[in-house]
Amino acid sequence: MADQVYLDYNASAPLCSEARQAMIAAMDVAGNPSSVHASGRAARKIVDHARRTIAELVGGDSERIIFTSGGTEANNLALNGLEDVTVFTSAVEHPSVIEGRVDAKRIPVDGNGVVDLDALEAMLKEASDAGQKVLVSVMLANNETGVIQPVAKVALLAREYGAKVHCDAVQALGRMPVDMGRLLVDMVSISAHKIGGPKGIGALAIAPGVMLVPQIRGGGQEKYRRGGTENVLGIAGFSAAAERAEAKMANMANVAALRDRLETELASEAPELLIAGKGTERLVNTSCLILPGMPGETQVMALDLAGVAISSGSACSSGKVRESHVLREMGVSDAGSAIRVSLGLETTDEDIDTFIRVWSRMRGNAARKKARHAA
Repeated sequence: MADQVYLDYNASAPLCSEARQAMIAAMDVAGNPSSVHASGRAARKIVDHARRTIAELVGGDSERIIFTSGGTEANNLALNGLEDVTVFTSAVEHPSVIEGRVDAKRIPVDGNGVVDLDALEAMLKEASDAGQKVLVSVMLANNETGVIQPVAKVALLAREYGAKVHCDAVQALGRMPVDMGRLLVDMVSISAHKIGGPKGIGALAIAPGVMLVPQIRGGGQEKYRRGGTENVLGIAGFSAAAERAEAKMANMANVAALRDRLETELASEAPELLIAGKGTERLVNTSCLILPGMPGETQVMALDLAGVAISSGSACSSGKVRESHVLREMGVSDAGSAIRVSLGLETTDEDIDTFIRVWSRMRGNAARKKARHAA
């Protein structure tokens, strides 16, 4: 990766040194966390420490941190773990939520991708009048556009009608404060690899009083809420990455300055450029750039050939580039021309300079080719 400018942090952040060292140390612990002998207790100590660390990061209770295989499983557990509930999700959720409950009712969004609170209230009232129990699932920050949702306002509305609230905070973790108490939510999904931890480990934090039916059975792990031997190596790395994320949160101001410079310079050069969600609050590291008439897939490949890694929409589509349902729900007419540029703590001014130079050259080449064909 040394020769590549990496600007795809929303897909996955590089493994940080703290997580790497924690995982190397955990490799020497042979025991199963469920075993009562010394080696098992050593493994259990790693897991328990991680629970406390991660609980502090999200303002939760360490006894109510459920380790999962990642954000997708955490979302699925939240959506399917409550019995006899009608599920409402925003129309711009991550595929693991959209496809995790295909029977869910969709909350519409405005042109910036922000949930329509009036529509949600009408849905809640209708469900309450029908005697239905409801779970509302709204992400904290969108993985494609970075748009931040008014989750606390959603939760206040939900409470008025006796509904529970789940928040997918996978993309927000480490980039903005995530506090279950302030968000007023009952469940929060998070994932390690977005904050420099290893892939394949995540967690669902639940509030007191939330009782879940396990979706993976066959053991008493995670207080009978998720069967299977704990991924001690992954959990150790997750814990270290969480500690680092907490310590470096203030550094996101530097990331914001880089992202703002990138958008300002591109917009100055290309007046036709659209920035999705520009009119509302977004994650400071994310830019969804729409260059009308130029397919996003073409842009991704051209930039990759020039040594710059970005993406087109969500990275959870088995390598397929497809038109964004998020942008479609926002009413973007040229959604197929979108790319996502996402920065991290390691991003430098030189990285931004390189991206701007390569993108500008790509745009210029496309314009000249179009002019030749028109002639």
